[in-house]
Formats: sequence, structure tokens, C-alpha cells
Amino acid sequence: MSGTATSKDSAAFCADLVRTHDFVRYASTLFLPAIQRRALLSIYAFNVEISRVREHVTQPLPGEMRLQWWTDMLEGAGHGGVEGNPVAAELLHTISEFHLPVAPLSRLIEEHQFDLYNDPMPSMAALEGYVTDTAAALFSLGARIAAPPSAAIDHLARHAGLAQGMAQVIATLPLDAARRQLFLPLQLLQQHGSGMEQVFSGKQTPNVRAAIDQLIGEARKHLGTAFELLAHVPSQVRPIFLPLALIRRELTRMSRADADPFVLHTTSRLRILWTLWRASRTREFGG
Repeated sequence: MSGTATSKDSAAFCADLVRTHDFVRYASTLFLPAIQRRALLSIYAFNVEISRVREHVTQPLPGEMRLQWWTDMLEGAGHGGVEGNPVAAELLHTISEFHLPVAPLSRLIEEHQFDLYNDPMPSMAALEGYVTDTAAALFSLGARIAAPPSAAIDHLARHAGLAQGMAQVIATLPLDAARRQLFLPLQLLQQHGSGMEQVFSGKQTPNVRAAIDQLIGEARKHLGTAFELLAHVPSQVRPIFLPLALIRRELTRMSRADADPFVLHTTSRLRILWTLWRASRTREFGG
């Protein structure tokens, strides 16, 4: 009895964590069956824990130690107390129940080591690698919960993740610039005659805007490809990709001439839910 209660508590903890810190992914799970939803929330809660390590430390070393704990947990190198960590407990349950590969989860941790330091993202190739092992990996793992893995689904997940990850770089630019962290590729800035300090000043210039517009263009290409591929995967897996509907809306907003990338934009939870609900009823997403 206590084991069942603990399990329910862990599931509720994960749901609350994702609802608080990653509402888009949380809301997208509302359109899935309960068993799939619980599994997805464990993966998304794990992602919240890993992606927010930077916010909990003032120096890289404690962050590295936190990430190493998760790496060891996935590899089965016991620390004790895993049962006392609701996210770890839920994630291990999901891995076991859905036979998920551990390697993508470990790579996600490795990529987020970049977050702990103030080194700039050097190039588009580096950003694509980072996003493939983070945002795209989450789509791919989520899809495995809804349907057997396939090359078609992995192809879709990669383009969906690239679109989402690039849009996220632009969306969080004001926050990252304030702490002198650069995810906007330095190579891209330099191609347009700009650099880190212009971004860190927090003021839009024509050169910085040109670099951002190029990244928006890349994101829109990946988004277009993702929507084309969405039609060729099993209908039961399409709701996993509902966040694409919000990415499409956000990229349209970011493209407007009056959109200042250094002013933080917040979409209301009601708007997020409305956008996802409408998308869920379309043929694109199997509605």
C-alpha cells in the first residue's frame, strides 16, 4: 500500500514540476492517455531537473556534481536514496516499463554541461548538435512511449527538435544575455558583423537582428520539414508533437519587424492550452 502511495506521490511531484517550469510540454501531455501521460511527465521532469541545474549553482563544479549524480543513476551506479528522489524513481519506472534506451538520456545530461559555463555557442553546427541531443531527444523518447521506434519517427523528431530548440534560443535571449551566456551561435553573429558584447548589451542592432532573423529562418525550415513528415508517422504518435503548433505561432511572432528579441515575451497558459486544443483537433495531429 505504501509503495503504491509513494508511486502516486512521485507521479504527482513530476506533474507539478513540469507544470511549474515547462508548461508547454505539460499541457501537451493533457491530450494523451493516462499511462502515456505519466511516462512522458517523468521524462519531462527529468529534463527540467537537468536543464535548471545552472539556476541552482553559482560555480560550475557543484553543477557538474549534480549532473554526475544523474549520470551515475542512469548507469546503475548506486548512490542510495534514488527511491527518495521522486523524479529519479519515476524515470527508472518509465525506462523499465517502456524499454527506453538510456544512451539518449545520458547524452542529454552531457550536452547540458555546456550550460554551466559562459563559453559562447561557437557555430550553427554546435547548436544543431546541442539541440539534437536535447530538444530532439525528448521528442524521440516521447514518441517511443506512443509507438514502436522507426526511422521515420526519428527523422521527424530531429527536425521538430531543431525547430523547437532554435526558437527557444531566441525566446530566452533576454535571460541569457543578462547573465552573459550566449546560445546564439557566435559564428552567425560574426557573419553579420556583430559579436557577444552587442548581444550582452541587451539592445537590438541591425547586425544582431540580421543574425536572429537567419536563425528564425533556419527554425522555420526545420518546422516546415517536421510538418511534412508528421503526415507519414502513425496517428497515435502525432500528439507527442503538439508543441509544434506553438512553435509555429511563436516563430511567426518573432519574425515581425516590431518584435524586440531583447524583450521577454510570455504566452499565457490559457493561450497555450487553446492553441494546443485547436491543433489536437486538426488532421495534422490526428484529430
